[in-house]
Amino acid sequence: MSSGYPQSVPTPTQETTIATDRVVFRLPDIDPAITGVQLWSEVPVARKDFERTEDGWELSIPRTGAHRIEYLFKLALGDDTVTIADPTNPLRIEGVFGENSWLPMPGYREPGWLTAPRIETRSQHWEMSTTDGQLCGALWTPSDARDDTELPLLICHDGTQMARYGRLTDFLAASVASTAITPLRVLLLDPGPHRDARYAANPHYAKALVTQVIPTLAQQVATSGKPVLMGQSLGALAALYAARRYPGSFAGLFLQSGSFFTPELDPQEAGYSHWASVTGFTSTLNRAEPPERIPTTIVCGSEEENITNNRALAAHLAARGGDIEWGEVPDGHTWTTWRDLLDPHLTRLLRRAWT
Repeated sequence: MSSGYPQSVPTPTQETTIATDRVVFRLPDIDPAITGVQLWSEVPVARKDFERTEDGWELSIPRTGAHRIEYLFKLALGDDTVTIADPTNPLRIEGVFGENSWLPMPGYREPGWLTAPRIETRSQHWEMSTTDGQLCGALWTPSDARDDTELPLLICHDGTQMARYGRLTDFLAASVASTAITPLRVLLLDPGPHRDARYAANPHYAKALVTQVIPTLAQQVATSGKPVLMGQSLGALAALYAARRYPGSFAGLFLQSGSFFTPELDPQEAGYSHWASVTGFTSTLNRAEPPERIPTTIVCGSEEENITNNRALAAHLAARGGDIEWGEVPDGHTWTTWRDLLDPHLTRLLRRAWT
C-alpha cells in the first residue's frame, strides 16, 4: 500500500461535515482514474464504501458512539491502493505511520493540560545491554533535579512514542507544575525492532527489566521506592506479565488498552504470531490467585476491539480482591485515546502507588 496524493489536489468545493445525526465524508474529484473510495477508521462505522457523485465521492453514515474519529481515505487506482488524508479537513493527528485526519464530534474537548503551564525538564538518551539484548530509550527528569536527588520512578513501555504521540511527558510536566503529582523521573523504555517478541509475555524480557534495567538505573540516578510500570496495547500486557512473574517489584501498574487476548473473546486475533504466548499467559490470570495486591488502573477506548477483554480482566481482578480502578473514553485504539486517559486516571494511580 502506498501513501500520498495521486496528483496535486484542487481546492475542494465539497467538504466533510458533521450533521445533527450523521457524518458526511466527501472527496473532490481529484483524479478521474479513481475507481473506488473506502473509509479507513479507527472506530467502527456503519459503512465504508463511498458513492460516486457529480463532483467527487461521498459517504454518509450515522454518527458513531465515539467522541472523535481518526480516519483516512483508501483510493482504488487500477491495481493499486493509495491511502490519503482527507484533503477537505485541515485537522491532523500525528502517528507512527504518518498523519491521520480526525473529526471531533459535538461536545468533544481536548484535555486542558495540553495548554497548561509546565515545569522545565530535560531528557537524555538511555541504553544498556541486557541478557535479552540491547534496550534503549530516554530518561526524563525535571531540570532542577540533581542525579543524587531521590525521586519516584515511572517506567513506560513504548516510551518515546508515548511521549511523542500520547504527550505523556507534557502531561507529567503540567501535572508537576500544578502540584497534582510529585516530581518524578520517567524511563521512556522502547522495545527495539522485535516488539512483538519482546512484549508478548516474554520471560527473557521480564527478567531483564526487573533484574537488570531497574537495578542499573538505580545506580545511575537516585530513585525512591518501587517504580510504577505502564504500557499501551501489547506493552500493557508485558507490564502485567512482568509484575506477575516478579511480584513485589512494582508500586503500581497503569495498563492502557492491553492486548489481553483470550480464545473466547478474541478469535479474530488467532492468526497473531505470538497468540499462544499471549493466551497462555491470560489463561493463568483466571486460574491463579493474584500474588499481590498492587494498585492497578486499567483504561481503554470504548470503541476498540480490546474493550471486551479489558473490561473482563478488570472485573475479574476486582472480584479477586485486587486494588483495581477502571476508566474509558469513547474512542478507538489510538495514541490520542491513551493521551485522553492520562487525566485523571494516571494522576490517581501515581498517588495511590506512592503514598
